[in-house]
Amino acid sequence: MDWRASNFDWNRARAFLATAEEGSLSAAARALGVAQPTLGRQVSALETELGVALFERVGRGVALTEAGLELVEHVRAMQDAAHRMALSASGRALSIEGNVTISAAESYAVFVLPRLVAQLRRIEPGIVIDIVASNGLSDLRRREADIAIRHVRPSDPELIGRMVGESAGRLYGAHAYLDQNPPIKSASDLAQADFLGFDNDQELMDCFAARGVEISASNIVARSASHLALWEMVKAGVGLGVMDDAIGAKEPLVRQAAPWLETFEFPIWLVSHREVRTSRRIRLVFDFLASELASERRSLSALKERGDALA
Repeated sequence: MDWRASNFDWNRARAFLATAEEGSLSAAARALGVAQPTLGRQVSALETELGVALFERVGRGVALTEAGLELVEHVRAMQDAAHRMALSASGRALSIEGNVTISAAESYAVFVLPRLVAQLRRIEPGIVIDIVASNGLSDLRRREADIAIRHVRPSDPELIGRMVGESAGRLYGAHAYLDQNPPIKSASDLAQADFLGFDNDQELMDCFAARGVEISASNIVARSASHLALWEMVKAGVGLGVMDDAIGAKEPLVRQAAPWLETFEFPIWLVSHREVRTSRRIRLVFDFLASELASERRSLSALKERGDALA
């Protein structure tokens, strides 16, 4: 290879990609933490170097030209390669100190992870934990998180996963709600109750229909994409909602609304990028979470079996 002819400037390419993804020079400059004139000069220099116009003005923002569209995927691939290089480098690091980012749904981030982080801090005080509370899937390939707790098996070949147990979701209601309404002893009784839903009513109705309970949109009295908002509404007596038994069983303001109803089973997966599994600190956190979450599920299962035996 003729290294003297290889004078590509990554800073210019990064400025181009940030502008394409952010939609304007000002937003890209903020995202990269540089002055807008500096970023503008980098983009202009890349256009001059390549001999093509990459952007055209659209209102207060910019849009990619045909040439820009041709190039943006190549630059994005370069960025991904840079991320993979950083992942490999961090994987070879021997230090047990540093940051580990864990992504989890709101309910887990609030009710499960704090206790586990406290335990982990006592074992390895040099590890700093960042928690991303999100009901969406974090992009592990782009390092939005190092480890994710999910209810779905990873399909991306770049990711590895370990199933650590199954989450048993049950239907809960506040004591006040359940005491003030007719007893729920059958599917027909439950079909008259008030429910709390996410942003997809049909999905909720299908879940209950699969368990022999026919509810309609008129049963759903409140909705939220936030697990925490829904759980607070359950506790306030607005209606009935499904919650992981590991969380619902510990809340004194609620009880199971229909103990006879078939549980909502969801697998619990720990997911990470396959290259960061060689990082000592991330591997330690991954194995710790796997052990603790699996142990908690075994304990809940044993309690359930004892309860069933006594019933």
